[in-house]
Amino acid sequence: MKTLGLIGGTTWVSTIDYYKLINQQINKKLGGLNSAKMLLYSVNFAEFNPPTDPNEWGELTKKFSDISQNLEKAGADCIVFCANTPHIIADNIQQIIQIPIVNIAEETAKVVSNNNIKKVGLLGTRITMEQPFYKEKLSKYGITTVIPEFEDRKFIHSSILDEMAKEIFKKETKQEYLKIINKLIQEGAEGIILGCTEIPILIKQEDSPV
Repeated sequence: MKTLGLIGGTTWVSTIDYYKLINQQINKKLGGLNSAKMLLYSVNFAEFNPPTDPNEWGELTKKFSDISQNLEKAGADCIVFCANTPHIIADNIQQIIQIPIVNIAEETAKVVSNNNIKKVGLLGTRITMEQPFYKEKLSKYGITTVIPEFEDRKFIHSSILDEMAKEIFKKETKQEYLKIINKLIQEGAEGIILGCTEIPILIKQEDSPV
């Protein structure tokens, strides 16, 4: 069995789900008492909360690079960022380590393409929604991306950091998300990418018509 190297804590709320779901899938596939071999490095999110300007990511890139290299030295066979936003620097980090990074944007694009969806709405932090790293991966598969309007993007970003990162999930926040999703559907989105690992805790498939 290969060993996964997880970088979590961004935030710890959703890192729990990564740990749980990976183990569940391994046990489902292998049965018995089998569980996943993982190395988990959980950061202090207060030190890793990313600035919205990617030009200010120099220090964070160095920190993620160091952690990735340490996980590689410790025996990890691949690296998993337990969050969407850090994937803005995934390609840079991939250049300095020998083991692969499982890129969530790339894997999401494959799933969207396999479902014959050509236009998606993207929710996440402002970085994830506004920077091209996610959209470029989708575009490779012929998928068009639409994002919420500016005020909605600000609301989503603040709700992630001020609520969900602290394990706060409000009904009124959920209702606002559903309104935003409906706006994206009206713009032609055939599917919605919940591009922040906390959002699926708030919004479930049964909440959306797509």
